Amino acid sequence: MKVSNKRVLAALGVLVAVAMVGTGCSGSTSSSGSSAGPKVVKIGIGAPLTAGAVALGQGMQRGAQLAIDQANASSTVQAAGIKFVSVSGDDQGDPKTGVIVANTFASDPALVGVMGHLNSGVSIPASKVYATKNIVMISPASTNPALTAQGLKNVFRVCTTDAVQGPAGAAYAYKLLGLKSAYVVDDSTPYGSGLASAFAASFKSIGGTVVGTAQTSDKDTDFNSLVTKIKPTNPALIYYGGIYNAGALFAKQAKSGGVKAPFMGGDGLYDPQFIALAGAAAAEGDYATSVGLPIDKLPAGQAFTSAYNAAFPGKEIAAYDAYAYDAANVIIDATIKAAKTTGAATVTGPQGRSLIVSNVAGTNTTGVTGPIAFDPNGDTANKAITLYTVTSGKWATKAVTVPQ
Repeated sequence: MKVSNKRVLAALGVLVAVAMVGTGCSGSTSSSGSSAGPKVVKIGIGAPLTAGAVALGQGMQRGAQLAIDQANASSTVQAAGIKFVSVSGDDQGDPKTGVIVANTFASDPALVGVMGHLNSGVSIPASKVYATKNIVMISPASTNPALTAQGLKNVFRVCTTDAVQGPAGAAYAYKLLGLKSAYVVDDSTPYGSGLASAFAASFKSIGGTVVGTAQTSDKDTDFNSLVTKIKPTNPALIYYGGIYNAGALFAKQAKSGGVKAPFMGGDGLYDPQFIALAGAAAAEGDYATSVGLPIDKLPAGQAFTSAYNAAFPGKEIAAYDAYAYDAANVIIDATIKAAKTTGAATVTGPQGRSLIVSNVAGTNTTGVTGPIAFDPNGDTANKAITLYTVTSGKWATKAVTVPQ
């Protein structure tokens, strides 16, 4: 079914009231689904909201909230006798904080699923907590292959993995851009190190030369000593596995330190904040790959953009907002189906959660980001990767590939 696209289109004529924090929607409801009101069903939103990659995390929160608000306005949800409420968990991009958020979510008897998390280093330990309560988790952004290699039946993602993104970045660099040597750096996180390793291995396999490697921390702000080390190697490219907040400072210091090579990374760099923090002049000509197709090239992209802009005036769509929207809608649709099967009162119990996990696994639909279906590990079948470059102070599409 293609419920997601219909919800986006319907939203164009409706001004959606959006609650940004806490429990999202308000109103008089019943937790039992009795005649006093619909059954309250909670969806957790796990993301960095006050620390870490805040721009990406807050965007994820907005995307998920839009899906929840649209769902509650639909006759389908009302007929199912349920009402969705969002609960935000600020994981700060930190694994330990993420586990605290996960335990809080898992202890809520009304919670049926989690849209999150952003960072692979958070998603991997958090997913184990959700598994103990059979709570479905769908990440819109965690790309480390290890997440779905754990054998947990409740874990899914709507973004492709670094096993796809790393080689795509290497092919773009070597074949499209003609950059034959690279200095490869990562931020020591599961995301950053996994992506950088995948890039380096593929880059070498197609003829590229890795002139050096280094590891930093995702909390680092001073990269000058590393820049001094990189400069004599004269790389054609600096490849960075990490997030925009540290990556932008690294890119800026590399340029000011006399390294002429462009900077490239993965989806963690693809945000306007990378340009803002690095400075438009320093970021000019830098590259980032990101999962999926550009939103303006997606069939439902224009409708989603219009609905998003109406709900969040002045907020620019970030890299994972549409993925968060789709992930939340998959949870919503699976929950509606469970409610129709066993009744609204049961969806938050063991039987309901089991049905929801099963329904998510059987998803076969089309969202804003394209086709949504999962393999037995919980990985998406949508493996498109786009290359972006900074042009005149903005990210612009450079190339698109859809690996077979």
